[in-house]
Amino acid sequence: MKIPLPYIARNLWARRLTTALTAGGLALVVFVFATVLMLDEGLRTTLVTTGEYDNVVITRRSAETEVQSGIDRNMANIVASHPAIARDAQGMPLLSKETVVLISLARRGSGDTPGKASNVVIRGAGPQGFVLRPQVHVTAGRMFRPGASEVIVGGGIARRFAGVAIGDRLRFGQREWTVVGWFDAGNSGFDSEIWGDADQLVQAFRRLAWSSMVLRLADSARFDQLKGDVENDPRLTVEARREQTFYADQSRALSNFISILGLALSVIFSIGAMIGATITMYASVASRTAEIGTLRALGYQRRHILAAFLLEAMLLALAGGVAGLACASLMQMLSFSTTNFQSFAELAFGFRLTPLIAAKTLLFALLMGFVGGFLPALRAARMKIVDALRAA
Repeated sequence: MKIPLPYIARNLWARRLTTALTAGGLALVVFVFATVLMLDEGLRTTLVTTGEYDNVVITRRSAETEVQSGIDRNMANIVASHPAIARDAQGMPLLSKETVVLISLARRGSGDTPGKASNVVIRGAGPQGFVLRPQVHVTAGRMFRPGASEVIVGGGIARRFAGVAIGDRLRFGQREWTVVGWFDAGNSGFDSEIWGDADQLVQAFRRLAWSSMVLRLADSARFDQLKGDVENDPRLTVEARREQTFYADQSRALSNFISILGLALSVIFSIGAMIGATITMYASVASRTAEIGTLRALGYQRRHILAAFLLEAMLLALAGGVAGLACASLMQMLSFSTTNFQSFAELAFGFRLTPLIAAKTLLFALLMGFVGGFLPALRAARMKIVDALRAA
């Protein structure tokens, strides 16, 4: 004979103030736990969506980022002749030789006070670069003209940095560049970049090599063939990675940092929350001694008492978990920017809530309720009928 669930829930409602305070503490812990998971998911989603599955990024062997990479013209021509590369309607290979450099820009400040400077990625791309990245499209102004000192600015940069309005001039690479447009890249990492003509950027920064090559496979199944050919060719010192894999690797260091920091905070806060839940449940057991004795006298066994108090603690934790998750879901309306530990450039991304994160968060809340309520529930189950009724 089990104790009815409505009876257990009514006990929480009868102690509304204590229940609300304990659930509030649990909600705070759940909020921190959920936002950390959402931040990590937002980071990984931003960088993974930066790449197309059928695109391949060619960089110098052992280079972790495009900024550190260099591919000279001879190697670029060898790679461009590979038969696995897709062709356009004119029979030209679908590839983009790109130059990637970092410059320092001032953030938007308050009033006349300029903000702090941060590194920003400048990407030189050819016409095929936009064919290979269909998520990139101009939203204001116009596209830069090939051969001109013009640039277009990603939406993430346009929102956070000063001096990047259409018509403004930026000074880098020993010349001035005119901002002629803003572009949107579907909340991918390209939103945190400034794009210009690759040939002009090579000349401006006096580069003797490209930073990377991006190409489209004619058949996705031929990736292993392409990778083996270019990495084993003695004339080349390059490596090939799918574009999605390449950008996912860029998030690894920052993702690990966020995960470790968030886990540490969640563990510290959860200890306090579980202690609070334990105190609350011990107080509940102490105030309901006669009730426990009556239930035992009515024929309820020790395991039923144990299950009832455990379930009560887990319902309390679930209420806090739902409240914390609801508050955390509002964080999706905010965006966040930080320095990517791989490229040392500014990267903007948002919080992202998924069904898996919601499930993990609620399971975490239930676990706190179980741990916090176990000892009080065990104490209630071990009470003897006579002692409980006499204490009343």
